[in-house]
Amino acid sequence: MGFREQCLAKLGSLQYRVLTSGFRREAAVLILVFEHDGEPYFVLTRRTQEVETHKGQISFPGGMRQDGEPLEQTALRETFEEIGIQSSQIEILGRFHDYISVTEYRVSPFVGIIKEPFTVKIQPREVAEVLSVPFHIFRDPGRLRVEQQPRPGRMIDVYFYSYQDHTIWGLTARIIKEFLEFVGARS
Repeated sequence: MGFREQCLAKLGSLQYRVLTSGFRREAAVLILVFEHDGEPYFVLTRRTQEVETHKGQISFPGGMRQDGEPLEQTALRETFEEIGIQSSQIEILGRFHDYISVTEYRVSPFVGIIKEPFTVKIQPREVAEVLSVPFHIFRDPGRLRVEQQPRPGRMIDVYFYSYQDHTIWGLTARIIKEFLEFVGARS
């Protein structure tokens, strides 16, 4: 079974977590995946120093919900605005769990797959770089570091993955870790 089929089967039975409080704004991201030579890759972005929050950090394409639009549409619209991949090129496989960011956004991830070859067109004010990161990077325990950090009333694990000269951490790393554990994706 390929990644697409494996992911569809898992997401089709997922009772994803929907958070209804504890946030000030809503955002949606796209866990965008493609396969190359039989290995799945994530498409990630490195944010510029000009964006409002999370300057220079690695993230999924996505952003803030506008005027009550469907969250899936938010993820697709923001992906197009940031990296130029049109929604017609992306097959949405399903929704994953909601998360609350440190900036008090409720982040709703959607999983999408894109066929190779594809091209990106970066929005230079928001995106400094697009990364294609193979899943096996996140399966290598030598690339993972975990730190305990305080959050209101508790301590949480914060994940850090090293890839080339980048560190993928925070909410993006948490989503990747939990998504790969859920899907059971092989390296």
